Amino acid sequence: MKKILFAALLTSITLSATAAEKETIRFATEATYPPFEMIDANNQIVGFDVDLANAMCAKINADCTFTNQSFDSLIPSLKFRRFEALMAGIDITPERQKQVDFTDSYYDNSAVFITVKGKISDVASLKGKQIGVQNGTTHQKFINEQHKEMKTVPYDSYQNAVLDLKNGRIEAIFGDTAVVNEWLKKNPELGIVGDKVADPNYFGTGLAIAVRKGNADLQDKLNKALAEVKADGTYDVIYKKWFE
Repeated sequence: MKKILFAALLTSITLSATAAEKETIRFATEATYPPFEMIDANNQIVGFDVDLANAMCAKINADCTFTNQSFDSLIPSLKFRRFEALMAGIDITPERQKQVDFTDSYYDNSAVFITVKGKISDVASLKGKQIGVQNGTTHQKFINEQHKEMKTVPYDSYQNAVLDLKNGRIEAIFGDTAVVNEWLKKNPELGIVGDKVADPNYFGTGLAIAVRKGNADLQDKLNKALAEVKADGTYDVIYKKWFE
């Protein structure tokens, strides 16, 4: 009996030690950005970013948790150590690289304008018009710096921007191409205006996971895990689930 109890105790200690060694990576996101992240019917955060992060965490024997908050509060929260990483369709830009470190890109990105079909013929016709953007994003920065002839209207969520566009309160929205395509599936009265924008100072460099400046250990782990899920086909499976 003593031997059995001792063996059970050893097993318990081993399991406890294994559990203690498993790292937890706290991710912050802004879950109103399908197909990258959204809240499902069960009030859970789901999407391409979530599935990819979980696959990467499995490679490094870590647990991932996701917390939803406003986009413009993500980087400050990371700096204050509320989270270890940010994954929210974040473009790699020179300005952001001064504040955080990025992993390798996990998604090639671009941006487009959308409006109500038949109202705007081309991008030039948006001069003097109100353009909906998400507050704190590269989309807002791009319009403010490269299209000063337009007027940006910042939103906490693009969902509200789409409602205002359909109701005529703004004339267009500027957002990520992949996300815009999701809106168009559900809102056939909307359409793309002009060509895709892939200015590398704002877009085109790709989306990546942000970590705190100097956190090279986590950055390296995530880069290695990303390379592994791309190499073994996991990335392709997740991509097809959300984008095809």
